[in-house]
This record gives sequence, structure tokens and C-alpha cells, in this order.
Amino acid sequence: MTAPVFPNEIFRRQDEAADARFYDFPRLVTHIDDGAIAAVTELYRDFFPANGAILDLMSSWVSHLPKDVNFSRVAGLGMNAEELTANPRLTESVVQSLNNEPHLPFGDAEFDGAAICVSVQYLIQPVEVFRETARVLKENAPLVVTFSNRCFPTKAVYAWNALDDNGHVELVGEYFARSESFHAIEIRRHQPRGGDPLFSVIGRKKQ
Repeated sequence: MTAPVFPNEIFRRQDEAADARFYDFPRLVTHIDDGAIAAVTELYRDFFPANGAILDLMSSWVSHLPKDVNFSRVAGLGMNAEELTANPRLTESVVQSLNNEPHLPFGDAEFDGAAICVSVQYLIQPVEVFRETARVLKENAPLVVTFSNRCFPTKAVYAWNALDDNGHVELVGEYFARSESFHAIEIRRHQPRGGDPLFSVIGRKKQ
């Protein structure tokens, strides 16, 4: 049975101006602290195969991939060309707003893994993006979605701003479920006593 669609209202934002305007200038800063970044890197080490092809969605100037692991391809798709150019791990880049165009400019089953790092809260068509990500992943390849308790609240969707950390985990789990494209959903939490928490929801592409 097809999962019911989300009501459009939960994806409204305080700032509905064009995203391209918001991301027009580069932000060459990290949006989570060193401990949370380390947790992201360890997740990527666990889930992304060495020498594999990786898709970094909503990418920026840094991808947090483990420095001691080589990948055959790292494709970055983001909103700011200068940020993407500054990212030393990318082998290729695409400037694209997933809110305007959720279709990915890649062929079927091209990638061994995909990541969305601290950006899922800004998607206004998340189910479509998750379906598209599954399309370009190989069978059983992971999509690793990480997030913390930080965001640009005016650009985060209403549902995100209305929920707490546990609610965010459940919401991202619903994105996976309603895309009907993933299985083996796994949740991990990194919650230090001080510093930024890091939450992850991981799914693997269905056969």
C-alpha cells in the first residue's frame, strides 16, 4: 500500500524567498563542532566502501569523508559553486537546488553510497529527493543522513522547527519509509555531555 503524502503545510518556511539568493555567497565555515564532525566521519568510514563512488548531496566546501580512505569518485551537488570548488574531496560538482529540481543529473545505480549532512531540514520535497537518491544508488547501497540541533530556522521547514531531536529522527525515518525505496533502516545517536549532538538515520536501497 502506498504511504500517504505529507500535507504541504509542514514544508512551508518562514523565508520563502528563492534559495539561490540565500546561498549566493559562500559560507566557508562548519555548522557542527569537531566532535560531531568526527562522528560523521566515522559513520562514513562504517558505511562507505573504500574505492567506491560516493554522492555528497547538499554539499559544500568540506565533505567530512575519512582522510585515509580513497574513493574512486566523489560527486558533490550543492547550492554554491565557490564552496564546491573549494572542496578538495570532490572529483566533480553540480550546482543545483533540490527544492527547485529534485531530479538528480545522474544515471541509475551509479553510486556505492550517498550522504546528506546537516541539511535535510531544508528540503521541501524530501520524499522525492530520497526516491531519486535511491534511483542513482546501487542495490543495498546506503544513504547516510546526519543532522544536529542547529539550523538556519528561517530556511528550515515548519515541521523541523516544530519538533525536538527525537521528532527529527522520526521525521527523517518517515522520509525513508514514504519513499518506499529503502530497507534496513538504522538510527544512531552521538550525544556527548557538552558539544553538538549528532543524529543519523541510514537506509539501504531496496532490490
